[in-house]
Amino acid sequence: MKKFNIRKVLDGLKEASSSSSSSSSTPSVQVGPQENNLIQETLQSEHFQLCKTVRHGFPYQPSSMAFDPVQKILAIGTQSGALRLFGRPGVECYCQHEGGAAVIQLQFLINEGALVSALADDSIHLWNLRQKRPAVLHSLKFNRERITFCHLPFQSKWLYIGTERGNIHIVNVESFMLSGYVIMWNKAIELSSKTHPGPVVHISDNPMDEGKLIIGYESGIVVLWDLKSKKADYRYTYDEAIHSVAWHHEGKQFICSHSDGTLTIWNIRGQGKPIQTITPHGKQPKDGKKPEPCKPILKVEYKTTRNGDPFIIFSGGLSYDTVGRRPCLTVMHGKSIAVLEMDYPIVDFLTLCETPYPNDFQEPYAVVVLLEKDLVVIDLSQNGYPIFDNPYPLTIHESPVTCCEYFADCPVDLIPALYSVGSRQKRQGYSKKEWPISGGNWGQGTQSFSEIIITGHADGTVKFWDASAIMLQVLYKLKTAKIFDRNRSKEDKGSSEVSDEDPFAIQIMAWCPESRMLCVAGVSANVIIYRFSKLEVTTEVVQLLEVRMQYELNEMESPDGGGGEQTSAHPTPGASPQTSGPPSHPSTSSNNSDGGNIPCLKVRSSPLKQSPGYQVDLVVQSVWVSGEPPQQITSLVLNSSYGLVVFGNSNGLAVVDYIQKTVVLNLGTVELYGSNDPYQRQPRSPRKTRQPSGGLCDINEYSATSEDRCKSPTSDHRDNSFSRSRSSSVTSIDKEAREAISSFLFCETFARKGDCTLTPCLYVGTSLGTVLVLAITLPSAGEQRQLQPVIISPTGMLVRLKGSIMRISFLDSTGLLLAPAFEPWYEPNITADGEEREKIRKRRPVSVSPSTSQELNESQFAVVCSEKQAKVMSLPSQTCIYKHSITENSFILRADIVQMNQGVCLACFCANGHIMTLSVPGLRPLMDVNYLPLTDMRIARTFCFTNLGQAMYLCSPTEIQRITYSQETCENLQEMLGELFTPVETPEAPNRGFFKGLFGGGAQSLDREELFGEVAAGKASRSLAQHIPGPGGIEGMKGAASGVVGDLARARIALDERGQKLGELDERTAAMMASADSFSKHAHDMMLKCKDKKWYQF
Repeated sequence: MKKFNIRKVLDGLKEASSSSSSSSSTPSVQVGPQENNLIQETLQSEHFQLCKTVRHGFPYQPSSMAFDPVQKILAIGTQSGALRLFGRPGVECYCQHEGGAAVIQLQFLINEGALVSALADDSIHLWNLRQKRPAVLHSLKFNRERITFCHLPFQSKWLYIGTERGNIHIVNVESFMLSGYVIMWNKAIELSSKTHPGPVVHISDNPMDEGKLIIGYESGIVVLWDLKSKKADYRYTYDEAIHSVAWHHEGKQFICSHSDGTLTIWNIRGQGKPIQTITPHGKQPKDGKKPEPCKPILKVEYKTTRNGDPFIIFSGGLSYDTVGRRPCLTVMHGKSIAVLEMDYPIVDFLTLCETPYPNDFQEPYAVVVLLEKDLVVIDLSQNGYPIFDNPYPLTIHESPVTCCEYFADCPVDLIPALYSVGSRQKRQGYSKKEWPISGGNWGQGTQSFSEIIITGHADGTVKFWDASAIMLQVLYKLKTAKIFDRNRSKEDKGSSEVSDEDPFAIQIMAWCPESRMLCVAGVSANVIIYRFSKLEVTTEVVQLLEVRMQYELNEMESPDGGGGEQTSAHPTPGASPQTSGPPSHPSTSSNNSDGGNIPCLKVRSSPLKQSPGYQVDLVVQSVWVSGEPPQQITSLVLNSSYGLVVFGNSNGLAVVDYIQKTVVLNLGTVELYGSNDPYQRQPRSPRKTRQPSGGLCDINEYSATSEDRCKSPTSDHRDNSFSRSRSSSVTSIDKEAREAISSFLFCETFARKGDCTLTPCLYVGTSLGTVLVLAITLPSAGEQRQLQPVIISPTGMLVRLKGSIMRISFLDSTGLLLAPAFEPWYEPNITADGEEREKIRKRRPVSVSPSTSQELNESQFAVVCSEKQAKVMSLPSQTCIYKHSITENSFILRADIVQMNQGVCLACFCANGHIMTLSVPGLRPLMDVNYLPLTDMRIARTFCFTNLGQAMYLCSPTEIQRITYSQETCENLQEMLGELFTPVETPEAPNRGFFKGLFGGGAQSLDREELFGEVAAGKASRSLAQHIPGPGGIEGMKGAASGVVGDLARARIALDERGQKLGELDERTAAMMASADSFSKHAHDMMLKCKDKKWYQF
């Protein structure tokens, strides 16, 4: 679809625009009188721009890892071609390879600010990390051979690439051109060998001699190749397949790991057999036979220490009889063997060492272990190998995310309050040392507003995250399952429904940041109301309300006598049956005979100790009625000023007064209409109306495959937004007897047409596009509020739209957003003595309504958005003054009325992937970007807009993607992003020592340019690989800072680097001269001493 480019076209609000701007949308139509002239809209198209800001969470399906020991940066590649880079906490970066092929290996150009990635599609890429958003400088795509292993020696520009055919090609990393020097497999192995050695699984150069290359072939052959003479010096054969090879730093020994769980240690000059064969986890038979084989050792590392035994660290290798044992990392140090169990399978691990030089004592201090769903860093320097406390926000997916909410511009005291209660939840026993991945620098830009993300999870936990300034850190974790009994009978588990596996899963959350009240609805049709307290409290009995929500359309009597829910359309408050005692749980036999799959949860009867933080105030449970399971909750709202919580399902709604702990109203949707019901509803028997609890049965046409839904089954409960849209066509209205409640709003407004006073109201939106109004009569504050009942009466219908109602909001006569009234937070657990009680009584609800003082003609606007269109109603005349068809052939998944710096707008995310913003009240299209196709249900379920141009969604089960639609944030983003590369001096090379220098034996260097350059090696075959220049360009390597400041900074860095290199050269020259002087002095002394001695005196 085409992109909107409407620039100020619709600024004149008086005339209706005529031209259609895009295939998906028609211009807004002004349909009312001229009162719209009063509002001057301030938001324009140039205030909007869409871009991704940052991605948080654990890299989904990781496949490889690398570490730069000087810059101290960690890189992780994934199976979908993503690249995540981590520096110090708060410095992280996300990049994506274009093809989307899996990343099989990563190699840093150590301390150069560059990274080489090898992909499963046989391409290699050079990434420039010296800019805030890394870019590809070069790519090389192999055509005839499959890449299996890469090796880039420290401080070398020649990259060795091993292939499936067993050959090794060499690439110049600067130009990304292939050298003509090739090591062919048939030259490397013995001529007498009749079989192919298999793919190359390892390449590395001898730490002490760069001219000698060790090549490991899968079949078990290892070759020591002499690069200069182009022949194999030694060959080592073992009858088990090789998985990895590692050198001792002195270059005289190496270790191999094999597929039968053995480790073999070889001398480089020892031809025949390994000097040692170990099966670390194998049982040793007494008769001297070979130990029984174990699982393959997939990787081994051999790290030496100056004072003490070397470390041999490996993954895998457990014996086959350890069924059900978790994946392990084994650390062998001297005689001790530590087996460290992991929660998930190990993808890769790296040992972090003090030196980047392979020919020095390695001094390992930590091991980074990349698991399928976690990143663990182990401290090798402390006894017991404790793990480090991971500071990155990698636990988003600890339990699958089922819903989330995003709040920008929160009260300033909120994050400190949540942090202070959350900091007490930290686990103990972590390493005392600093987190070792500490590279990069934080961004300079700051945001003046605080942001909070709340995630609800399948196991009933709710997590609060500080998302300010494009960072993310967990503040506080609430476990809602604690208030229920977990011992459920076996019969209950007979059904394989999703909600059976996760009975505590969170479905919807409603939060009032000002009063800190929290309300969550779970899949078991339960609503829990929490208050925030800084004090610990023990609740003797968790208060419970039971609500029976079942509404018959026919006149049949329900078997249990009907109760109060089939009374008149205006039931008296509290007429619905409810109890405050323990729930009367329906017998399991009746559940199962009806095929019921949501057993109501049983609230615990024992006292509940509640830590500081969120403490349960009231549990509301929908119960089974006449063998019918309760319907899942589709909408939820709370208002701290009124003390009310409302929730709706596909039958109707219930209003709960959480101050008096009573049900105020329990009505079927049909009864909300009273006698004005516009639909000819077909009576239905309750058996037919039952819906499967999982929902989302009919989304297949929107390309969410059943496979996508299975990935996180618990997260597909929010069925309203998709299944509703199917029923919104006019033809199905007559047939549709069941009308779900889809949205709510509390507001102080005009309850009826022509009213002249503002009253508290509840606006209700339904799945058939109707907005209904209920007037609320509240008792006066103080003691009366505890005693007198709240009275709620339906006042009729406001407006009807096409499609299910998504969002309702109110503006005052000047176009300012009218936020619902709220009560400021107070500590609930202080026993109210006289003075405190007086304070509470005087505390007045904050209503942000400036309109009371204005003239009362047309003093409010209601903005209503459905799945298809938006309308603006003028109140109290209830006339429609604007309407706009947002989408014809798709439907909206999420709509929010948001506050920008310059004004208010309506933001929508459409199922066809478009993100749009419209002005209010004029409904002018301001932005329409085809952002992303809706590839899975997860995005639809988790997409949230919030104030100041921020939005987010879960782009994978483990990652949150944040985006902005604000031009201002897009412009400041470059400053806010952290820098990965920081200029650091490379540590000094290890001292070779006088005698090693004199008699040889130190590290042998090699002029690789002479060997691999075009002059000596010639050109490589053109058909072998194709060079693709990257979008980063050659200049990108010099940093991507823009403007004059960037140029100056670059020039300064270049001068610094040049000066640094010249300084190093001077120092080296001086050191050489000093060494030459001392040598000549020693030689002269020696000569004087020996001058007069005879030969036999020596």
